[in-house]
Amino acid sequence: MSALDAIDRNLLRLLRLNARMSNAALAAEVGLSPSACLRRIRILEEQGVIRGYTALIDPGQSAQAIAVIVNITLERQTEEYLNRFEAAVRRHPEIQECYLMTGGSDYLLKVEVDNAGAFERIHKEILSALPGVLRIHSSFSIRNVLATRAKGRR
Repeated sequence: MSALDAIDRNLLRLLRLNARMSNAALAAEVGLSPSACLRRIRILEEQGVIRGYTALIDPGQSAQAIAVIVNITLERQTEEYLNRFEAAVRRHPEIQECYLMTGGSDYLLKVEVDNAGAFERIHKEILSALPGVLRIHSSFSIRNVLATRAKGRR
């Protein structure tokens, strides 16, 4: 993969703000012709820099409105424990994001739920049953401060 230049970084910044921005608008913003802009985006996709596009759902409109951030500490940090844990996490679509971390906990997970009762079920049936889990620390979000990016604000 080649290094990203200033135009690539600018394209990625603009797409993060609004992935539905037209190619013509993107090209004008970064100072390229529409064909050159489209070619750059395709290359970024082929190289895996852009892995996909998604929709940001307004929490007020979503059936799953509460984001819960979960810190997981494993009993051991061996490759076997990490692999078993990660394989188990992949089998549960209720877990939207999972990051291997440095610092106080081994993994940071994001789960979205309707209410505290729904999270209690996920905690009991899924999180506490994941292999190698020593400790679970959960925090309920109040709101996503960066969600306003979807509305075009910078």
